[in-house]
Amino acid sequence: MSKGSKKKEARKDRRREAQKSRQTALLVLGFIIAIIVISVLVLSLGAKHGTSTTLSQTTFSNPSNKPFIIYVNQGNALVDRSNFSGLLTYAKSQHFNTIFFQVYRSGQVLFNQSDLKFFTENAHLENLSIYFALYFTNPTQQIPSSIYSSGEDGINLDMSTLPISNQNNLLSALKQNFNGKTAVTTTNLTSTMKPDLLILETYNFQADEQYIHSGIIASVEPLIIPSAQVYEQEIQYAVTNSSGVMVFDYYGLLKTGY
Repeated sequence: MSKGSKKKEARKDRRREAQKSRQTALLVLGFIIAIIVISVLVLSLGAKHGTSTTLSQTTFSNPSNKPFIIYVNQGNALVDRSNFSGLLTYAKSQHFNTIFFQVYRSGQVLFNQSDLKFFTENAHLENLSIYFALYFTNPTQQIPSSIYSSGEDGINLDMSTLPISNQNNLLSALKQNFNGKTAVTTTNLTSTMKPDLLILETYNFQADEQYIHSGIIASVEPLIIPSAQVYEQEIQYAVTNSSGVMVFDYYGLLKTGY
């Protein structure tokens, strides 16, 4: 083969190699583009269907329709007529069926009769049960008679700081004067009190797991839970293994975003 022929053949080889390189590069580029397109489609479908880590989009289930309670602690963030509708919307979106709405703190009724009826009527329009929660801090404090006739489904006595004799007296008075459901929220995990709903404050979940059983309602506190996943796990465990669950509180849920 002449030198000229060799040079022509060498140029052909280089062209073939260059063509192969371009083809390989195009294949790699096409593969990358395909991955990007698929990723965008997956993300867009997720957004379309509302994929989220919040409880309203998780696998939480409550097949027996047990009490799933959101506690509104007015000492953390005030909820009144101006923002009550926001509470109802949130409660419905997160599958709550019951509200413990604090209307009494440390001897003071926080709302007038008109306000109390407003809260009960609007909760019932959303098919939510509402209990008025009373927070006691002193043995001299008594249940205010003004709260008995506002249409609430129940009354919750939050009185763990009181001597047990005062707690028993308050529960007895409530049963005598109120026709609705009675509830007690307590830090005494071996309490023998007999309201319709006995809510044990099982916030230290691992240590308190032994106290979660049928016949009581367990409690979960978002502010001490590290993630939405753990929050959901604790909720599901409580609902499965007890007679319901109370989340303390609305403020904590809004702050953590669970």
